[in-house]
Amino acid sequence: MSELAPEDELRLNVMMAGDLQAVRIDEAAMAVHGLSSRGEAAIKLHPTGRNEQYLRRVRELLAGHATGSPGGYPVYLHGWTRMGQARDKGLDCLLLLGEVEAVVSVAYSNGLTDELARRAWWAMPVADNARRMLERECVVRGKMGKVLAEYLVEHLPFENNPHTIIDTVRLLLQPGLVDDVVRKKLWNRGSVDNAYHVGFLERMPDDLPAVVSPRDDWGALSSRLAQWADHPYALQLERVLSARGQAFLQAGEVMLRYPADKDVVNALLDALAAYFSSTLHAACCDGGTPEAILANVDAFCRDASSKAGQFLEYFPEYASEVRAMLALSCMNSDVAAPVLSRSTAGGTLMRQKLEPVTTPILQQIAVLRGQIFSATAPRRRSRA
Repeated sequence: MSELAPEDELRLNVMMAGDLQAVRIDEAAMAVHGLSSRGEAAIKLHPTGRNEQYLRRVRELLAGHATGSPGGYPVYLHGWTRMGQARDKGLDCLLLLGEVEAVVSVAYSNGLTDELARRAWWAMPVADNARRMLERECVVRGKMGKVLAEYLVEHLPFENNPHTIIDTVRLLLQPGLVDDVVRKKLWNRGSVDNAYHVGFLERMPDDLPAVVSPRDDWGALSSRLAQWADHPYALQLERVLSARGQAFLQAGEVMLRYPADKDVVNALLDALAAYFSSTLHAACCDGGTPEAILANVDAFCRDASSKAGQFLEYFPEYASEVRAMLALSCMNSDVAAPVLSRSTAGGTLMRQKLEPVTTPILQQIAVLRGQIFSATAPRRRSRA
């Protein structure tokens, strides 16, 4: 293997002797960039042989200085990198190796700090690293939080993978990262790609940037529920019938009628179930199919000793709404798994195959919105 040119070896040793914080290797330009407290420095390499072999020697020199291991970044660590299993100690040393996988290892690590995030971002500013670093509260609350969020907002329009869009929006909606103007722009993009709306339903279900009126009977019911302030069914019913609850249901209904991707379906169903989780009763979920769940819910509500039965003794006119809330708390992504696991279809064909699952869910949403269910366009119903 070619030896390093004397001038390259000298300059690299001088760079490493300082307070080096991170190293980035530009293989195309054959240059090594270093970050320190004084700023950035660059060393133009002068290969004495093939570029690939020469860069290997450069990395061996960097590894020998940073970790005492001249063999470079250990191969067996590559498999751990993207699982977040890299050691939490010595992460700063990994940023001195000039290895892409070492930087990713730091970005995924549980031991990440805001300062390490700054160095890792300088070394490898890519969207996936930004997403993983924004999973750490210390980064979200630190100086790097808004820096990473701004980058993701700027590049989000170029993403076309629904899972990636959902993940990105979910992370961006963490408190303090983006302002109301940006949130509104992200929400508006959901009119073209409803994957954007999933993150909103997960992160801020009670504060969606949508203007929807409360259900007609919400005001009268709220006063009656005052004495039931600590009852989960009273709290959830008041929440659902309010303007914020109707906005949530409206958004969920639109997405459920026109999902374009499996990831959207699964994330949406989980968001809907999470919204109603305060009313969840495990026995209602036995069986796993919409039909079994609805049958279990009916039996549970007929039990006068259950919380549902006790509540309905005083509010019998809301039996349909209580049943709908209980059913939706059970209808997460598991109910769609038997269909989605047997098909690779997307778009219209996927929606047709999912109708045995989505139709019962849409029926429960229609009940909570005070509408007469329709497979196409729902109509308002009046309450006597």
